[in-house]
Amino acid sequence: MSKRTQKAGATARFGSRYGVSVRRRAGSAMSKKSRKYTCPNCQYPKVRRKVAGIWECSKCNHTFSGGVWEPYTRASDANRRIVRRSQEGATATDMTVIAQQAALDYERKITERESDEGSEEE
Repeated sequence: MSKRTQKAGATARFGSRYGVSVRRRAGSAMSKKSRKYTCPNCQYPKVRRKVAGIWECSKCNHTFSGGVWEPYTRASDANRRIVRRSQEGATATDMTVIAQQAALDYERKITERESDEGSEEE
């Protein structure tokens, strides 16, 4: 005889209340919250959540802010990328765009000169 129900995990305490999707989202948030993450300072997987948005490494005592459920969010990754680019200077893609813009400006100047010379001859 097979079992009729699945294992509920950390959300078993809610019983049959609140609905399946709500319990599933709550379970994923609780698992993210209690998981150990890698420390940005010492690179050991010892980062635990202290309170909502505050994370602390138990090895090097490095405390930093992050997301409520995870220490590293998509927004924090984007911010870190922007800061790194501003510190390092322009990237190869940025340099390509700058070079293309400079080439367009040069061509505009040449056409303006040619049109000025042509109008002076007439």
